[in-house]
Amino acid sequence: MSKLSSYLPLMLICAGFAFLLTGCSKADPVPVSECKSVVAHAKRVLGDKAPSSSEMLKQCKAATDEARGCVLAADKPMKLLDCDF
Repeated sequence: MSKLSSYLPLMLICAGFAFLLTGCSKADPVPVSECKSVVAHAKRVLGDKAPSSSEMLKQCKAATDEARGCVLAADKPMKLLDCDF
C-alpha cells in the first residue's frame, strides 16, 4: 500500500469537514428589503422555538446580505446556527 493511499481516508474526512463549514457560502445574497420573507422563513423553520418577529426583524436588518441568504437556504434549525444572523 502506498503512502498516499494510507492518507486517503484522512483526506476524505478533512474534505468533508471543510464542506460542512462552508455549507452556507453558496447561498445567494438577499437584500435587506426582503427581511419580511427571511423572518417568515426562519419562523417556519424554528416553529414554536422562534424568537418574536420584531426581534428577528431587527436582527435581519442588521445582518449582511450573505447571512440573510444563508437563513433562506436553511431548511432545518441546526442549519440556521451556521448563519451569522
